[in-house]
Amino acid sequence: MGKWIIVFIGVLLTSSLCAQKKVINQDLIWYGVFTTININEKWYFQNELQERHYINPTAQHQFVFRGHIHRHLGASGWESSLGMCLFLQSPNDPKATVKLTVPELRPHVEFGYKQKLKRVSFDHRFRAEARFFHNTNTSRTDLEDGFAFGNFRFRYKFQATIPIVKIADHRFLKIKLSDELHLNAGRNIVMNIFDQNRLYGGIGIDLTRDVFVEAGYLNWFQQRPNSEFFNRDILRFTVFHKVNLRKKAKSKTEQ
Repeated sequence: MGKWIIVFIGVLLTSSLCAQKKVINQDLIWYGVFTTININEKWYFQNELQERHYINPTAQHQFVFRGHIHRHLGASGWESSLGMCLFLQSPNDPKATVKLTVPELRPHVEFGYKQKLKRVSFDHRFRAEARFFHNTNTSRTDLEDGFAFGNFRFRYKFQATIPIVKIADHRFLKIKLSDELHLNAGRNIVMNIFDQNRLYGGIGIDLTRDVFVEAGYLNWFQQRPNSEFFNRDILRFTVFHKVNLRKKAKSKTEQ
């Protein structure tokens, strides 16, 4: 019941804030590749590459590289993770005349919980991240040396995965539904404790037991420090790839 309350709060915040404030609408496309490397029964590593750009006009928005190591916490369904993200932020206005890209470093720690109810799988992700922004000059036209701490951010994501058609053994056509709420914290945060909410719906298919492709729609509603809001409609295309080192290690020992 608690997870549905959090999802409801995220949607309610989005709709109520949108009705009261200045909102800037934007259209984007995201492309992503997620690779999971299963090391053994307890550990796995995942890296992410994401390209994000505006549609009209076409302009770079963000590029993301994130790597994180996970450990299963027994058979309870819980796992923990540590990771780091290199985030390249281009202007939030696709028509901006100054095209400065500002790097950001984001170390994070997270806990995840997986559960299954009949055929539906549920994922809960609790992530805390620290944000370090590359220094720029006062006019934000050039980068300067070093990084400075910006703020902390706390994220909760709830996702439901529903298989709808079985294609073959371990291969399905699936629907994914998720909502993720982001909250800011730190002395630099004044106006935007609520950072953003991401509501997503997509459909995907297992091409093989190790490759899953997905397409969907993401609504990204974000509050800025100046009390303006972005309401972004996003087409998202993602490839998920698994590499099982346990299987390879076992096959070598059997030879």
